[in-house]
Amino acid sequence: MLINELPRSACIDFLQRIRYGRLACEQAGQPYVTPLYFACHEETLYAFSTLGQKIAWMRANPRVCLEADEVISPQNWTSVVAFGRYEELPAGALFEAERNLAHSLLSRRPIWWEPGYARTLVREGNERPLNLVYFRLHIGHVTGHRGSAGRPSSTSAF
Repeated sequence: MLINELPRSACIDFLQRIRYGRLACEQAGQPYVTPLYFACHEETLYAFSTLGQKIAWMRANPRVCLEADEVISPQNWTSVVAFGRYEELPAGALFEAERNLAHSLLSRRPIWWEPGYARTLVREGNERPLNLVYFRLHIGHVTGHRGSAGRPSSTSAF
């Protein structure tokens, strides 16, 4: 098996093709990882959610990362990690174009609003309010690797 590091352009191309990843944020030294549907446009990831832990934590600390992968087999896979900054896109004229772009990109996936805008029961059966929050993640550093079946070297111990 060979593992190749991907250049930035291949990482961005991969993120533009993939729609699902794991978002990581942090508060007071405690990491938090949650699944997330997203859309990548140029070098920016767009997503939405309802108010909850991840939004509260990203508001407090906008430094985040997103991991996305595609596993075809144990020897054929791709994994990309994008490090970046959270930016909320609040309702109103100032962010109308960005919110429209986010909606347009995200709505290309069937049933795009689930699970982010699904009825959610929290402690003791109470419903969490469905206050929609659009946001984007500005990609700073990105790293990626691709595994592929390769010819073992003659010095291989296996």
